[in-house]
Amino acid sequence: MHLTDPNISAVVLTLELAALTTLILLLIGTPVAWWLARTRSWLKGPIGAFVALPLVLPPSVIGFYLLVTLGPNGPIGKLTQVLGLGTLPFTFAGLVVGSVLYSMPFVVQPIQNAFEAIGERPLEAAATLRASPLDTFFSVILPLARPGYLTATVMGFAHTVGEFGVVLMIGGNIPEKTRLVSVQIYDHVEALEYAQAHWLAAGMVVFSLLVLITLYTLNPTGRRKNS
Repeated sequence: MHLTDPNISAVVLTLELAALTTLILLLIGTPVAWWLARTRSWLKGPIGAFVALPLVLPPSVIGFYLLVTLGPNGPIGKLTQVLGLGTLPFTFAGLVVGSVLYSMPFVVQPIQNAFEAIGERPLEAAATLRASPLDTFFSVILPLARPGYLTATVMGFAHTVGEFGVVLMIGGNIPEKTRLVSVQIYDHVEALEYAQAHWLAAGMVVFSLLVLITLYTLNPTGRRKNS
C-alpha cells in the first residue's frame, strides 16, 4: 500500500507549516524569552502565563477564539479586511497564526531556561572587554544557549506537526490548502479507510520517536544533570 496523492499533499503541507511556524517562533520567541529571563517587572508573571497558556487550554478553545478574532466580525479580521488582506480563517496564513500561538511555549520556554542558566558571569566578562550589548548577545549568549535552541527547534517543529484541534478549527479541511496529516488521518478513520490511516499514523509514530531520539542524543544536558 502506497501513500495516495492527497496523503502526500497533506504531508508536504504539514512539513511546510511546521518549518515556517518554527522559524517565526525562533525569531519572535528569542526577544520574548530574553525579556522573561532578564526582567524583574511585575509583568513577567502575566506575560509568562500568557505564553504558557496553550499548555493548559484545550486546543479547540484556542481554535474557537482564533476563529472569532480572525473572522470577518472579529477585531483582527476587520483590520485585515480594511488592509485588503481578506480574512485569515480557512487559509494557510491562518494556520500559521494558529500554529505560532499554539506552539509558542514549546519554543519560548526552552530558550528562556537556557538564558536563565547562563547567569551573570559571562555578561560581566563581556562587559569588562567592552563588548556592546548586541555583540555580547550574538557572540556570548547565543552560543551558550545553543542546547536550548536545539530543544526549542525540535519541540516546536514536532508539536506543530502533531496539531489537530487548533488547525481543524482555524483551517478547516480544504485539500491542498489546509488539510494536514492529523486531519487526513481523521478523514481516513471516518471513511473506514483504516489501511491509509495506518500508514499515516505509523509515520507519525516513527517521526515522533526519531524526534525524541534526536533530542536526547544531541542534547543530553538534562540527563547529565539528573545523573
